[in-house]
Amino acid sequence: MKILTLVRQVPDAEARVKVSGTAVDLEGTTLVIDGMDEYGVEEALRLREAGSAAEVIALAVGPKRSEDALRTALAMGADRAIHVETDTRLDAVALSKVVAQVAQAEGATLILVGGQEADWDSQALGAATAERLNWPQLTWVNELKVEGESIVGRHDVDEGNESFSAPLPAVVSTQQGLNEPRYPTLPNIMKAKKKELRKDALDTYGAAASVQFVNAEIQARARKNQMIDGKDPAAAATELLNLLRNEAKVLA
Repeated sequence: MKILTLVRQVPDAEARVKVSGTAVDLEGTTLVIDGMDEYGVEEALRLREAGSAAEVIALAVGPKRSEDALRTALAMGADRAIHVETDTRLDAVALSKVVAQVAQAEGATLILVGGQEADWDSQALGAATAERLNWPQLTWVNELKVEGESIVGRHDVDEGNESFSAPLPAVVSTQQGLNEPRYPTLPNIMKAKKKELRKDALDTYGAAASVQFVNAEIQARARKNQMIDGKDPAAAATELLNLLRNEAKVLA
């Protein structure tokens, strides 16, 4: 069985981003694998180590810098990687066209994608990919095993969580709690440099953005620079509560 796991590259959660003109400027920003995609890479590796899969393929669709995220996935243990290099911003529906075609071409039986993309803040990728392939989809999975020709496990639902069983092939969206991703070791980082990383052009897959990016804006409030005299702790606490309640409107 082959597992295809999608890798997205996004700004680190602690990184500061800025808007330049009508676009987010990532110059100098620390970029990492999307956290939810990282759980997918780790789960694919665990399934392979359990004997349920023969090969783990990491896929990234994005600009040249996305290669760094793929190298991380390879250093974690993925067998090989595919980079569909493009500077075009693809929404979840357009991206699903690439993912589905790669899965079919590679003969993948299981696709793992992050439950919610950090850059688009969307949960649509897994569903769109499953729809294109006519495969079952399991969302927000927190436990996963392969049993014969089926996947079984548990996932979150509105009422809490429930057990599931679905036939392969299938699409699974991953989330925090599914596992604890491993850190790439130095020997594995060195080995990753020798692993296959194939480059494809977006034109190969005939995908085009279906959503037009118009503008980007970061909302920010100017600081009031209002200082509280702390010589009298009781008075300072009273004034702080008053400001939080009447100025910031964060207290009832």
